[in-house]
Amino acid sequence: MKNFQKTSRMASMMLILAVLVLPLNLIGQGSKTDFTGSWAYNAEKSNTGQATGQGQGRGGFAGGDFTAKQEANLLTVERTMRTPDGQSNNVVMKYTLDGTESTNSTGRGTSKSSASWSADGKILTIRSTRSFERNGETMSTKSTDVWSMPDKNSVMIVTTSSSPNGERTITTVYNRK
Repeated sequence: MKNFQKTSRMASMMLILAVLVLPLNLIGQGSKTDFTGSWAYNAEKSNTGQATGQGQGRGGFAGGDFTAKQEANLLTVERTMRTPDGQSNNVVMKYTLDGTESTNSTGRGTSKSSASWSADGKILTIRSTRSFERNGETMSTKSTDVWSMPDKNSVMIVTTSSSPNGERTITTVYNRK
């Protein structure tokens, strides 16, 4: 009888603990900013500058509309980009949101990225290294994209990139479609 009471008491305590801890765990997951949506580039609020030898909006995450889908531990970003000759190129990038490395390939090479959240879950930082071929030589660039939502209808991405040509910081703003 004593074993039954002890087991029953232990089961009750575990149930109470589960009821208390599970909601806290769900609240913690839900407190991260959700970037899901269709986003239109806002040139007036963006500051992309003009790098020497590059067109407006080149480099980093600059310019162009995109769609983001955030599920559990994955952020998928899909955008259509224009090549210098005017061709459309659909690019899909996937980032795991727990700091593990993600690899994405595009027509411009391969990038390895890791994403991390700020302590309050409001800012997502994606650090990437991109490798590509140019004139028969392998080159790489590094960038850091800092994502935030100043309000529920806009996303701001501050990109700092470094390459053999130097460092550049741009700010791009997107409005919810």
